[in-house]
Amino acid sequence: MWVVIVSITIKEKDEKLLAKTNTCAVHGVDGQLVEVEVDISPGVPRFNIVGLPDSSVQESRERVRAAIRNSGAEFPLRRITVSLAPADIKKTGPSYDLPIAIGILVCSGQIPDAVSKSLFLGELALDGKLRTTHGMLPMLREGKERGYDTAFVPRVNSKEASLVPGIDIRPVETLRQVVEYLRDEADLPSVQSGGIPDLDGIPAVRTGYDFRDVRGQEQAKRALEIAAAGNHNIVLMGAPGCGKTLLARCLPSILPPMTAEEALEVTTIYSVTGLLPSGSPLITHRPFRAPHYTISNAGLIGGGSIPRPGEVTLSHRGVLFLDELPEFGNATLETLRQPLEDRTVTISRARTSSTFPASFMLVGAMNPCPCGYHGDSQQPCTCGEPAVARYQRRISGPLIDRIDMFVDVPRVEYEKLITPPVEEGSASARERIMVAVQLQHERFQGSTVMSNALMGPVEVWDSCKMSDDAKSLLQSAMKHLRMSARSCHRVLKVARTIADLEQTPLIENHHLAEALMYRHKTSA
Repeated sequence: MWVVIVSITIKEKDEKLLAKTNTCAVHGVDGQLVEVEVDISPGVPRFNIVGLPDSSVQESRERVRAAIRNSGAEFPLRRITVSLAPADIKKTGPSYDLPIAIGILVCSGQIPDAVSKSLFLGELALDGKLRTTHGMLPMLREGKERGYDTAFVPRVNSKEASLVPGIDIRPVETLRQVVEYLRDEADLPSVQSGGIPDLDGIPAVRTGYDFRDVRGQEQAKRALEIAAAGNHNIVLMGAPGCGKTLLARCLPSILPPMTAEEALEVTTIYSVTGLLPSGSPLITHRPFRAPHYTISNAGLIGGGSIPRPGEVTLSHRGVLFLDELPEFGNATLETLRQPLEDRTVTISRARTSSTFPASFMLVGAMNPCPCGYHGDSQQPCTCGEPAVARYQRRISGPLIDRIDMFVDVPRVEYEKLITPPVEEGSASARERIMVAVQLQHERFQGSTVMSNALMGPVEVWDSCKMSDDAKSLLQSAMKHLRMSARSCHRVLKVARTIADLEQTPLIENHHLAEALMYRHKTSA
């Protein structure tokens, strides 16, 4: 009896033991490179993702599986392990879909391994289409700094991606397009990376509010012009209906244009938070944020298990307007002390710590008492002095000490209310402010100081040169008003801005006198 043994060899696809693709994550407002490793091995079909993925990353398994199949490729029925490195950083968001899918296709031999110098960013739909991805700008900047020359991004993010020069941007609509391009079966045109455009001559933001439409309140408008020119924190105090909120809402119409560096900082923040306007990849106007007084500490400063920016960061290089200032929680207001001093916010958690920029101009509006009519010329106050004192003490001394200007906004008289609008509006004030800002840029060139309000003690004494009359007035004020050294510096910063508006190199007597007028009446 003969026994014939037949050996049958089944030739499988040429599979790699390991494939690597590259993507980026967002940590705070900065990009961080993430390496996606894919291993396909024999065994019971499973799909595991390791490397501290959150639930949205874990769910990418089903999106990737469906997207590969619906793109005309084959999903391997084997044991698939995906590692996201570095493994000690929490991975969040759905932007890892595309690099995971490409890694699986490379590892299974369906596309060539020619992706070592490319970044893949994007969330996949079940049909293989790519969706919008937040944080594109900081991720591409990090990729460029790390030497990557090509980036595959969703087409809807292509305008934002083009702000990063020196990297080849390939806009993609579907996973199938990427696969065909990597197989040399189709072309994938790139977009021109132009960098940040020139922002000179950018007009003021149109908000519907203009100083021309504000009747009366010449002193308050003058104070806001000074505050905008020097980036000074300011509080408007007056009775209900006198125009405090309207004046604050006019502020965007006189703010100076941002520099290219400032625009890039603001755009990066709004890209990370998903607030970048569609069709407008670059934010060219200074932010104006006005949160309600019921906002939480985390909403104002930032927070969460994985720290996210708050309103102070969204106001970076712009204005944070707090209407009804004393109605904000005491603990909430006290959290402003550190960012007003350091111009940054650091949020620490057990696993991570994130630092967010927070260089903003604080504008507050408040009534003088609970009923709102303390000191009003027509309506009597019903609160009593103890209630008035308690109400005003809701703004603590340390916070008051960080505000440069306090302005009383009186009731508008009937004659001024019915007069036609004045000829001079926000446009004229903005021109004067732009001249003053240019003087500050020239004065502080080469330093980290960008405005008079940010001057430290050294810059104050170097830049705030006074006439003899102004020196005598300051000496008398410090003696009779019991001013501290910090109060003296604050007055000099405001006086320097007033002199800049007049294009005067020396601080004269009337500049200092006006600056003293904006002091808090009970501050030391």
